[in-house]
Amino acid sequence: MCYDVKASLQAQLKRAKHYNNQQAIDQIEQQLVPLTDLPVHHRQGHSHPRLLVYTNEAPEYPVVSQWGLIPFWSKSLEDGKKFWNNTLNARGETIFEKPSFRDAAKYKRCLVYLDGFYEHHHYKGKTYPFYIYRKDQEPMALAGLWSEYVDKETGELLHTFSIVTTTGNELLTKIHNNPKLKEPRMPVILPDQLADQWLLEYQDALGQKALEELLQPYPSEELEAYTVDRLRGKEYMGNQEEITEKVTYEELVF
Repeated sequence: MCYDVKASLQAQLKRAKHYNNQQAIDQIEQQLVPLTDLPVHHRQGHSHPRLLVYTNEAPEYPVVSQWGLIPFWSKSLEDGKKFWNNTLNARGETIFEKPSFRDAAKYKRCLVYLDGFYEHHHYKGKTYPFYIYRKDQEPMALAGLWSEYVDKETGELLHTFSIVTTTGNELLTKIHNNPKLKEPRMPVILPDQLADQWLLEYQDALGQKALEELLQPYPSEELEAYTVDRLRGKEYMGNQEEITEKVTYEELVF
């Protein structure tokens, strides 16, 4: 699963900078950032932060999107928001089958650039938050799905997204050991050289298979992780830069 993230402006600029797209960079910095919740040092998905995503329809220019996918066919905005806590993540194994995701999986895919994400480790009845990031400290490109919903009462257009997940790799298997879950999960982190393939036009069953093959666990040896301060409860400091600083828990054997 992926419910807690870190997203800096620099991370969200990665794609535009990679392609040396100065027009996109200027648009992001001058027009789009004020519409987002950046910088995100730590936010839970359940707070539905607004981030930038790069879609298959406009891969060079990002759009502001809110975390928690609301399907376009929702009867009302209120109806859609009843279950957007359940669409923060989309299981990669079933995105072409589930009603909430199958249209988006075919026609509305996106990239979500993050600095890293957080997961909780369970040990002797307590939970300990870990921050996970790329070993080379480059922003990670996560596979996402997006949707546009038009509020029938106001005409407002709401852009939302979901993060695709896969089976946890060796590192996440060790960290994400929630006894209530059947298996460890992790977001689909796309290797830089494969990120564009996630945005390719869907053609047929063969194209679907090619997309499904991208939904693999990211290599453990290319990730790093360490414990951070509490992300829940009274001790939680909020969306502060210090939240990603390393914290040692003497009682934790990991």
